This record gives sequence, C-alpha cells and structure tokens, in this order.
Amino acid sequence: MYSKLTAYCLSKKGAVEDYPFGPSPLVMKVGGKMFALITRAEADDEVQISLKCDPVIAANLREQHECVRPGYHLNKKHWNTVAADGSLAVDDLKAMIDHSYELVLASLTKAARESVLLKIGGSR
Repeated sequence: MYSKLTAYCLSKKGAVEDYPFGPSPLVMKVGGKMFALITRAEADDEVQISLKCDPVIAANLREQHECVRPGYHLNKKHWNTVAADGSLAVDDLKAMIDHSYELVLASLTKAARESVLLKIGGSR
C-alpha cells in the first residue's frame, strides 16, 4: 500500500517528495507546502497517511470510519491520519488525497499556483 499511496500522490501535478524529518516519514508537497505525510512501521508494515481536510468533512470522516483519526502530531482540526489497513475503499482514500492536494494548491499564492501548474505544462 505504501508504494501505491506514494505513486498516487506523485501523480498529482507539481507534487514532490521530501524528507524534512529524516528518513521517515515521507512528506508529499506541492508548491513547497505539505499535502500528505506517509509513514510505514517496519515492524508490522502498517501504513498511515495524514491528509489536510476541511474541518467539517474531517469530523464527518472520523465519525464514519474507524480508521480515520485526528491528525497525529498535526493540527487536529485540519488534518486526519488514516490507517491504510484495507478497511477504507481505495477510491475513498484517493478522494481524500485529492481533497488534501486541492486545499493546499488553493492556499498557494496565485503566482506560486501558476508556477506549479506551468512547470509541468498543464492547466487546471
């Protein structure tokens, strides 16, 4: 699951991987801002992904899914940590990644957002 999440995040326009905290966790950024934080516990190969989320949606997701919890070591109002344990459909997880990416992309300045989109030759 780790490699699938990583590949999906990197498929987003302008997404780059970074390791600002050491060899783990993997941080996915767009325009220099984090939109996903992926961890993998070596002992049991458990994968978790932390994603930015609209506060109302974040609360709803936590109520609906046991694998969705407030962001671990992050602003719990705006971030969720999801255990990628198979209990959540892959399409739902991808939708959460898309939402996080879009929130962060929208938070960039117009110039930064255009720079991200122009570097890769696409437009939204």
